[in-house]
Amino acid sequence: MPTNNSNSEQTAKQEMLEVRVWRGQGQGQLKPYQVPLRKNQTVLDVITEIQRLQAPDLSYRFSCRVGVCGSCAMTVNGKPRWTCRTHVSKVADEGVLTIEPLRNLPKIKDLVCDLAPFIDTWQKAGAVFKPTGTRYDAPAKVDPDSACRRAADASLQCINCAVCYSACDVVNWNKDYVGPAALNRAWTLLNDVRHDERAATLDKVFEDGGCGSCHSHGNCTRHCPIELSPSASIAGLKRTLFTGLPGK
Repeated sequence: MPTNNSNSEQTAKQEMLEVRVWRGQGQGQLKPYQVPLRKNQTVLDVITEIQRLQAPDLSYRFSCRVGVCGSCAMTVNGKPRWTCRTHVSKVADEGVLTIEPLRNLPKIKDLVCDLAPFIDTWQKAGAVFKPTGTRYDAPAKVDPDSACRRAADASLQCINCAVCYSACDVVNWNKDYVGPAALNRAWTLLNDVRHDERAATLDKVFEDGGCGSCHSHGNCTRHCPIELSPSASIAGLKRTLFTGLPGK
């Protein structure tokens, strides 16, 4: 009785994607894998398939899978990206995909890096909100059309995925630099009249490692997955040296 080999023949004809994944810690290396190339396949889909079918000990982070949490950020073919929103068809050069952890952060294992240095930059930049009121006070009234509110709104949606921090050349050579995400947050606070320590935040951003260290390369803005402009926020901080705190 003849054997039906249609499934195996179809698998044999399946176009394969060459994937190189960082394995290990700081002294690790890129390890090759092959994954079937599929329509509308994301980079996160590729990583998940490798972990489930080929390398169950592969470590990586993800959560929402729909571009909300930012936890799946990695370096894909040399650029920091959200892997859940990055389609293989748009980034795989000649059918090859190279996936590494974010740069400028300590490697923990495989594609997982230590975000503590990045998170600590908020404190260094004075980017922690201190309210003028308490929970017992009536909500503060903020004019949505005021210049300060519009400036804050333009930078408010950052979810701290660390893509801009990974993309920043200055962070790469100056570990004291707080980086674009923290300074972007500081700019929103300077424009928030409800923030009780605006003057203290302004002093912080001009300390060593603050906005004066930015070389305005623009990589943070170029790579931001939600199209914010930390470069513009940092430029706003620098202007305050001459204009003082933003008005209401």
